Amino acid sequence: MTDAAIEDDAFALLGPVFAGRSALLLEDDPALAEHVEARLRRAGFARVDRFDAGEGALQAAAGHAYDVLILDRLTAGLDGLETLKRVRASAGPSADAPALMLTALGGERQKVDGLLSGADDYLAKPVGDEELLARIAAQLRRSARKAAPAAPTEMANGPFRLSPGARTLKCHDRVVDLSPLEFAIVSELMGARGQPVTKTMLWDRCWVEWNFLPDNFVNIIDARISALRKRLKEQCPEVPDDMHPLIVSARSQSLVFRDLGPAA
Repeated sequence: MTDAAIEDDAFALLGPVFAGRSALLLEDDPALAEHVEARLRRAGFARVDRFDAGEGALQAAAGHAYDVLILDRLTAGLDGLETLKRVRASAGPSADAPALMLTALGGERQKVDGLLSGADDYLAKPVGDEELLARIAAQLRRSARKAAPAAPTEMANGPFRLSPGARTLKCHDRVVDLSPLEFAIVSELMGARGQPVTKTMLWDRCWVEWNFLPDNFVNIIDARISALRKRLKEQCPEVPDDMHPLIVSARSQSLVFRDLGPAA
């Protein structure tokens, strides 16, 4: 499969993830709310309920089991943060739904407050459609894993076996020499099962010692990915050359670990 085909397929894979899903959107900017709703519907969502104040969103969450909550912090009346706290504290059908804060308040303290108040992810405006869809997909994957029976701890992709517990990646039963950061990157990408992971998501989850997003973070990631591609090729000679690089770009700011098929 060509890299261009992988790029298309990576985002096409999100269609089944979103198909038939429902979202609650709390956003008091009409233009932005309309845009987000339209983008979610094009991506496959069957239902997107929009609210411009927390009171209406809270009432809706009490009566419907939404698959995801997307909440602005600064809204008239009950704000997004207090709305989320009350949804989480309730026994309603959306109490455990994954929640993303989508807000102009992007400071570190504000992000921490949002996460401690029950948010599963926190996005500072402006945010591109690619980033929003990838992060929603990630939360839906995690929600599905929580609801599913206990899964094997090992992940397989072609000749590769990744063991999070042992923190090892094997290719044909031979351990691949990876640094802790490289292992974290491979874990995130393989765990996405062929779906795109944005570079911002990768930074948040793998560069954990950083407490801010530097202006040159994309360059830092690109340099690390380039080195990781070379390392995987050198240590996995059994993988055909036409399957390299194993980590490919999807759209402008996302990455995918190539699907090598059933376990070999």
